[in-house]
Amino acid sequence: MRLWKCVPMMTLLLLLSGCGGGGGEETPAADLRDRYHDMAGCTMEAAVSCDQEGLAWEAELRCDYVPGGESMVEVLAPEAVAGVRAVLRDTDWRLEYGEASLNAGTLSEEEISPAACLPRLMSALRDGWLLEENEEEWNGRPCLRLTVDQTGVKDGKILSTVWLDLEAGTPVRGEIAVDGEIILTADFTSFSFYDIMPESGA
Repeated sequence: MRLWKCVPMMTLLLLLSGCGGGGGEETPAADLRDRYHDMAGCTMEAAVSCDQEGLAWEAELRCDYVPGGESMVEVLAPEAVAGVRAVLRDTDWRLEYGEASLNAGTLSEEEISPAACLPRLMSALRDGWLLEENEEEWNGRPCLRLTVDQTGVKDGKILSTVWLDLEAGTPVRGEIAVDGEIILTADFTSFSFYDIMPESGA
């Protein structure tokens, strides 16, 4: 009889220990995102493309990203617009340049410019609300896939998904979706932190 009374209490203790166990441990996503949150900045290159409602746009971009400051985006290709630059501020994402050829218009009601793709992905890694994380290969490379939410200025649902190389912690692929539609993609070819990790080719 005494043994029967002990069983419910033992079960309750096991359930409580199972729920509480590991509560203080960081997830792989938290560990990798800390590097981005603490960085002074980064330099990256990627092939950025978009295809929405007949608007097709593709270019190779180089970006010097500075959290909370001015970020520089430069077109590397196509040759016709190579060298065109834009300055972006992540507080309002306005583009400041004289050449209209870089902008290629804005996408969706949230007015996201293709030129802002790389800075936006970095901002999402730093400050976005984590929705999903799982290990997934991208082109044969083991990655941690993260999806984060950043509500748009016009209340559009902006989701950024980034594949981070599990070994190096650097981005391999990025996607930005507005209201369920992927409008921008980025395939990274190089990435380096200003002050944390050495350059890693993608």
